Amino acid sequence: MKKTFIKTKNVKRFVALMDELQKLPPNIPKLALVYGDHGLGKSQTIQWWADKNDSVYVRATQGMTSRWLLSEIAEELGEEPYWHTQETFELIENYLRQNPKIIIVDEIDYLIEKHTVETLRDLHDRTACPIVLVGMGAADKKLARYPHLVDRLYKTLKFEQFNAEDITEILQQITDLEFTPDAINYLTTRTNQFRQLVKLINKIEKLSETNKIDEIFPFAAACIKPPLLESQKQRLFLLGITEKYRKQDMSSFVISSQCNNCMAYQAKYKRKTATAK
Repeated sequence: MKKTFIKTKNVKRFVALMDELQKLPPNIPKLALVYGDHGLGKSQTIQWWADKNDSVYVRATQGMTSRWLLSEIAEELGEEPYWHTQETFELIENYLRQNPKIIIVDEIDYLIEKHTVETLRDLHDRTACPIVLVGMGAADKKLARYPHLVDRLYKTLKFEQFNAEDITEILQQITDLEFTPDAINYLTTRTNQFRQLVKLINKIEKLSETNKIDEIFPFAAACIKPPLLESQKQRLFLLGITEKYRKQDMSSFVISSQCNNCMAYQAKYKRKTATAK
């Protein structure tokens, strides 16, 4: 599997949002909310962007207080935080006034529960620096409890689940295997989370290498759908389209007797060839 960062539709929309935030005039609020279900690549996307840009990235954790949050931000700025929260806040404020940076805070849900998110609103108001809040699928509803903060949101961006176009682009960039359009459509119905898809492709690649398969069609995908991957008791094989398959030679198939999808297709194939004879 190729190690590369994939610019999906969600990534491109995020990059566009960050460009907008940096170009806003001083009198426009620069808070933004990025949210979506788990497994869609939010954290990978913001870390990728933060590494390539002069920004501050902080990941919130369970029980994080304002003092803890400000200490993390100060350290990311290369400054030594003070013991007192107010002094650390002023340290960050003075730094950002002289050296403006975008601040990205991941796992914002933890800060909403503890009301620590209010500290970020204060920091935004005092420095006018863009602050991007990144949270889970219900983060927008949780933030609704803070109308004065929501009022400062310039824009919200929801990471959407992958469609066939996204999955096609992901497959093209991280694997050399060829997937037929039907196989891609099948994958779209089985998983639209990035982490699950990467695990699935990794499994397909290993089984393809073992069985000398270079093209994947729907029954191959059906044999290794995510729920089955978790089972340690089944050994699953791929079905592939090869030259032998096109000549209707059953020896081209690698069939698992424990896989209902494979056996169903084998039975269908035998009935079809028997009728033809």
